[in-house]
Amino acid sequence: MFDAETPGGVGDFLMRREKRGAHEQGHAGLAQQRRQVGECLRAGDGSARQFHQEDFVAQVLDLIGSTGADPAHIKLELTESLLLQDVAGVIATMQALKRHGLGFSLDDFGTGYSSLSYLKRLPLDQIKIDQGFVHDVMLDPKDAAIAHTIIALANMLGLGVIAEGVETPEHHRFLMEHGCRAFQGYLFGRPEPLELFEQRVRAQHS
Repeated sequence: MFDAETPGGVGDFLMRREKRGAHEQGHAGLAQQRRQVGECLRAGDGSARQFHQEDFVAQVLDLIGSTGADPAHIKLELTESLLLQDVAGVIATMQALKRHGLGFSLDDFGTGYSSLSYLKRLPLDQIKIDQGFVHDVMLDPKDAAIAHTIIALANMLGLGVIAEGVETPEHHRFLMEHGCRAFQGYLFGRPEPLELFEQRVRAQHS
């Protein structure tokens, strides 16, 4: 995941990452492996400022063309701040990028001003259950009910759902039993340098 507030924008950030990878590896085959590893799941937090730039779509498409990245493996996360203004413009940008194969995830669904109308209006592929609901699913019946409801709603709407903050086997089991099949959290791994992550992924697929 990258920080969309990086100076220069999403395109410049990922372009530097791809170029750095190719330069450091110094070998076409390894550079290609690096790109494939980066595409395992590349989710970007789209900041409101950046997403509303007139050339945002062009930036992303230029990046894809120059790196050879597969758009089907790129998912941009929408945050609440992005939806507080010009929702019609956001939808138009999403539709333009989806025509080229990119996907979209609604982050921290169920918190703040998140609205059910977003699920109807936005061309989403996935919603994310906020870790605040996951943390106490085994202790608080209200959190358990909310998590269960979000999973059921996503499944009925044909959307993917991913739970954040999964830290224990009990969290994982509860979510699995209620239909969630994608997870983020310390149960599966902690933050680590990119190089170590790539090595681990390559070893798993070798």
